[in-house]
Amino acid sequence: MAAHKSGARVAAAPDLVDQWRGILAVHARTMCELDRALHQHGLGASDFEVLDVLAEGTAEDGADGFRVQEIAAQVHLSQSALSRLIGRLEKDGLVERGMCSEDRRGVRVCLTPKGRELHGEVRPLQRAVLSRMLTAEE
Repeated sequence: MAAHKSGARVAAAPDLVDQWRGILAVHARTMCELDRALHQHGLGASDFEVLDVLAEGTAEDGADGFRVQEIAAQVHLSQSALSRLIGRLEKDGLVERGMCSEDRRGVRVCLTPKGRELHGEVRPLQRAVLSRMLTAEE
């Protein structure tokens, strides 16, 4: 039972719990399929999400690349996990990090030409997996 504002215990409706578990199952299956499909390109699902954000988005301040905090808000990773992931992508030559001109404490991340090329190659594969996994009837 869940606590209610008044302190009373309220049971979650079984259909809400089933719906939540269904969402978790779809997420897990989709992430697994994405990881399997992207592995042949040396990427995981989270790696691709970072490349996708960098390739398709526009930073809040209009500058080239994104601050790490902006990426973290879009890919739903902790800043420490994201920093490790960006480090791997940087080591592979897919992104580069630099200091923010407006805030010397901040770090800005940009795609390299190699990263942009890989993103372009892999994007249709990722979108096909999403289409297959998220539009399939259960």
